[in-house]
Amino acid sequence: MKSDAPSDRPPVDRPPTLPPRALRLSGLGVGPGICVGTVHLHEIGSVPVPEYKIPAARVEDECARLAEAAEQGSRQLGMLRGRARELPGGAGEELGYLLDAYQNMLKGSRLLRGVESRIINEKINAEAAIRNEMDAMADVFSAMQDSYLASRIEDVKDVGWRLIRVLTKAAYRPFTLLPRNAVIVAGELSPADTALLDPKQVAGMALSSGGADSHTAIMARSLGLPAVLAIADLMRHVHSGDIICLDGRTGEVVIDPDRETLADFRKRRADFLRGRRNLGRLRDLPAETRDGARVRLMANVELPAEVESARQSGAEGIGLLRSEFMFMNRTVLPDEEEQYHFLRGMVAGMAGRPVTVRTLDVGGDKLSDALGLRDCANPALGLRAIRLSLSRPELLEIQLAAILRAGVHGPVRILLPMISTVEELDAVREIHAKVVARLRQRGVPLPDPLPPLGVMIEVPGAALSADALAWRCDFFAIGTNDLTQYTLAIDRSDESVAHLYNPLHPAVLRLIQFTVEAAERAGIPVSVCGEMAGDPRLAAVLVGLGVTELSMSAANIPPVKQNIRRLSMIDVARQIQAIMAINDAPRIAALADALLIESDRVSEKLA
Repeated sequence: MKSDAPSDRPPVDRPPTLPPRALRLSGLGVGPGICVGTVHLHEIGSVPVPEYKIPAARVEDECARLAEAAEQGSRQLGMLRGRARELPGGAGEELGYLLDAYQNMLKGSRLLRGVESRIINEKINAEAAIRNEMDAMADVFSAMQDSYLASRIEDVKDVGWRLIRVLTKAAYRPFTLLPRNAVIVAGELSPADTALLDPKQVAGMALSSGGADSHTAIMARSLGLPAVLAIADLMRHVHSGDIICLDGRTGEVVIDPDRETLADFRKRRADFLRGRRNLGRLRDLPAETRDGARVRLMANVELPAEVESARQSGAEGIGLLRSEFMFMNRTVLPDEEEQYHFLRGMVAGMAGRPVTVRTLDVGGDKLSDALGLRDCANPALGLRAIRLSLSRPELLEIQLAAILRAGVHGPVRILLPMISTVEELDAVREIHAKVVARLRQRGVPLPDPLPPLGVMIEVPGAALSADALAWRCDFFAIGTNDLTQYTLAIDRSDESVAHLYNPLHPAVLRLIQFTVEAAERAGIPVSVCGEMAGDPRLAAVLVGLGVTELSMSAANIPPVKQNIRRLSMIDVARQIQAIMAINDAPRIAALADALLIESDRVSEKLA
């Protein structure tokens, strides 16, 4: 087991109050856990970029030079792909998919097309063209104010700097001579750099950029490393060799802590490890209230590597498989066979537990070169999700065929995102019937019965039409993130209004209640797969509203299960009656908190 204190720099005795040098910062906690270690500053592999004009006669040679650098960069990534396989758990597979995407970006991607255009039109050298194109793409992505795109520009930059290093023949050897118990501190950390990490030497990560869905966040969770991202002013205040404490749950970071703070973080770490061991004992126990009400806990999954963590967490299935990973950072769309290959592996990996595959949910906010989508002024309200699939029915036909074929290897469900009208659902059913007939004509094995077809309730129009939709589909999945955003007209990525985002708003709760009651009348199951499901306090409210299936990040399953096993449905039902009778959001929050407090008291009595 790693020692908390760095061996080469023991903590210095200091007074109990923080001295002027010690600094508390905060960011976004994405990798659960607490660590105390020694700062290792990492700078992205950028190098000085020469810029000069080239004569028209040399333009073709410069484009050839760019193509040769792309070939060499692709070979380097192939070698990193092999090294990534050595990483523990699902992290190697996780990185493998990201590095594959990087290789695809070196084969005619938007980045390379833009660079080549700059060489031809601006008559500048390849290195300068790459830098200028990266900057231009970053400006476009940033203007959209979308956290997903913000994380993707990191990938573009990593590929761009790799090309520049190849062209300039610059050496790059990160993570050499790491201190014991190193905490990697950087502006950003790319998947290619992550493949060079030895997780046995790293205690945690602290970055000034990144979001909850960035590759760094995904990798931190896969490797089980404490991580805090989006720490403002981090790089201005930290130096290699500093002692650093970080809490990946709360996002708290302390640089050069005093003795009291150091002791506090060590205690937190010990408590966290003890709590994780205790929660681990719940893995094979049912999520059942004290009076016998059963709730199914499922996992949300974005990448194939997360299937293993879903199983290890005790998930009873995958309640939301986001299929977008097959389409991102590609110049050519995945065909039926490729999609079937990915889905078959994930379905088989769940060993008989159900897998709910959501059809493609991209649009102007999540660009894919292969889809050829144009920028949209308001991507949240534009051509996305099922609207895109129905406008490009060939996409939906291929995806439905792959899902249906994967259903032979284990139980699957098909989930349709952003349905808002009965007509959309009927149109999908027509396409579905045509795909089934075509597969049968080809003699392709299909599951019997065919997989259930469900609807995501994530816009108010769908919730208010739930009665009509319920009689035309097999199940509901409530996406509370978008439902809250659309109901309250609040963009969570906009800092000026993010504080108004509140899933306990009376309007949101009533739409959930209306949807659940419509599902009960039609005799179909209903689940929740938004962030509400993974919050123990809010999960208790959902259970009280009649939701019997919750899907969340695998890491959230144990604490949610622990709380459900402490609840009494009689107490929950009484509290929900009180919650639904009032219109005051702060009072609703207080009553929701009371559910947790009461369950904790019960737990203490039982102990």
